[in-house]
Amino acid sequence: MAGESGSEAECAGLRAQAARLSVTLTPRQAGQLLRLLAELEQWNRAYNLTAIESRAQGWTHHVLDSLAASGELRGARIADLGTGAGFPGLPLAIAHPHCAFTLIDATAKKIRFVTHAARTLRLGNVTAVQARVEALTGAPFDTVLARAVAALPELVALAEPLCSAATRLIAYKGQYPTQEIAALPSTWRVSAVRTVHVPGITAERCLVILERLAAPAAPGALPGA
Repeated sequence: MAGESGSEAECAGLRAQAARLSVTLTPRQAGQLLRLLAELEQWNRAYNLTAIESRAQGWTHHVLDSLAASGELRGARIADLGTGAGFPGLPLAIAHPHCAFTLIDATAKKIRFVTHAARTLRLGNVTAVQARVEALTGAPFDTVLARAVAALPELVALAEPLCSAATRLIAYKGQYPTQEIAALPSTWRVSAVRTVHVPGITAERCLVILERLAAPAAPGALPGA
């Protein structure tokens, strides 16, 4: 029997391609991902949520591209900064049902779709937040994701309210961003750059993993003061 949406062949194909990214999907999870694409296609016709319109491109450029960071998540509290129509947060929430995902975007129609998709797919681990990130307060997240949000120097400035020194910030990028890395402020460092090969995407893709450095002690301050 197929999952929540899509034929058995589609579900099997998606599971096989996800496995090439070292992501193991159950038949139900594959069905949820295909249902997500179907919902996106329907909403996109009315609300223009994404420039990607074909199911095939949605499969590769939204679902599989999102799953490329699956093995890099750390901790249980994950934020998706600038989630847009829910990518990468929704596919990763489907693949990681035991993690809590907060999907953040300032655009109302996109957050309405994220809320609808989470409800339709019964994703109890997804919270959709319409807000500018600088207005958010609360405990820092374990991992923060950002896909097509900003150049790295601007991204780390945006992400700082969500991060502590223990937070892992994962930026989805195309080619190795040499100039962006060189322009990072001294309060951040790159801990790794992972090249990823997303099935169906020939363009270069990589994940830049960043860490916020602990603030240096003020001059003359005593340890632990």
